[in-house]
Amino acid sequence: MSEAKDLSRRNFLRKASLVSGGALMTSSQLWANENIPNTPPNVPSWMRKTGKTVGAAPYGVPSLHESDIVRKTVPWLTASPISSVSFSPLHALKGIITPSSLHFERHHSGVPDVSPDEHRLMIHGLCDNPLVFDMDDLARFPSVTEIRFIECPANGGMEWRGPQMEALQFTHGMLSCSEWTGVRLSTLLAEVGVKKAAKWILAEGADGAAMGRSIPIEKALDDVIVAYAQNGEMIRPEQGYPIRLVNPGWEGNTSVKWLRRIELGDKPWHLREETSKYTDVMPDGSARQFTWVQEANSVITSICPENPLKNRGFHEVEGVAWSGRGKIKHVDVSFDGGISWQRASLKGLILDKALTRFSFNWNWDGSPKLMQSRAMDETGYVQPTLEQLRAVRGLNSIYHKNSIQTWQLSHTGEVKNAQRS
Repeated sequence: MSEAKDLSRRNFLRKASLVSGGALMTSSQLWANENIPNTPPNVPSWMRKTGKTVGAAPYGVPSLHESDIVRKTVPWLTASPISSVSFSPLHALKGIITPSSLHFERHHSGVPDVSPDEHRLMIHGLCDNPLVFDMDDLARFPSVTEIRFIECPANGGMEWRGPQMEALQFTHGMLSCSEWTGVRLSTLLAEVGVKKAAKWILAEGADGAAMGRSIPIEKALDDVIVAYAQNGEMIRPEQGYPIRLVNPGWEGNTSVKWLRRIELGDKPWHLREETSKYTDVMPDGSARQFTWVQEANSVITSICPENPLKNRGFHEVEGVAWSGRGKIKHVDVSFDGGISWQRASLKGLILDKALTRFSFNWNWDGSPKLMQSRAMDETGYVQPTLEQLRAVRGLNSIYHKNSIQTWQLSHTGEVKNAQRS
């Protein structure tokens, strides 16, 4: 950072603290804390004794003070706990990587206990040389490591007709982003030899539902990964241990977990999850099928129902943006419900089909606000308003709700979910 920029930022923070009525601690406040244990200028109790020994926790766990940062469920949302979803706490996450323990879950028949020693991946159908791979076979192939998001197409679906959930975790929490390691599916398909007649693949999981999806051969030969590791360790059971597909940018259910079988065919299979489910009901009653791509989306995370404001003055407004079409190009923010927009800064890594952090330096004067973010991706696609989305899709859809989210900030700092057209 240049000296001029550093001074500018310090001046901004100084002025912001004055506006907020003294957000930064003064010397008089410092000495007033003498009667509060563990705060300056007192020596905290944890400095007066030794801590836990090395190896006391062979597998690391978060601090007990972070015990509320967990995945959560909505009991009324699904018919059964074995075919349900848990939501990632987006409001509490930093950066773009979702910890494996907080990655959202979506199961169709619970989490199977799969033995890696007995698990196999079979590739057959319209190919020259059908093969069965064990886990050691897959580990011998050249590996790739990529950061990609996975999002359930029903993310936000309960909000289609109007706001229902007073929590960012529940409006957008079927979204996570991880570093995935595995072998490119195209590498395995080259081993079996794809026949010219093969236009589709069927990916099937080893869960009790035999969850399966049809995927065009062009996508299968492009960027799909047969992943065995997530964020530097082997994939966890609820994420598909020992192997799963990672189908970048497409509906999360096409990233089939506990992958056991890939069949090559000349047409889609039209399974339950691509006919009666995961199709988009249109205003005339018809349904769109195979709308795989998760379109550009964004949401403010630092100010939301779980993160109310406690003080006036300076705040760094942060959020995440993502697009299944590619990289995020820019994000705008609005504090008046979309009447005017200001350009946010993109922070850190800007990757293809991954979460992207954005931020905006803002001084809150204590007045009510309608806060929004709007993403554009590198293809020029702009995140729509709810009115624009409903004009095409009507009110009966569940999937692919990527409209602009509005948070209503009151003069008290409380934040509510308020959909705006």
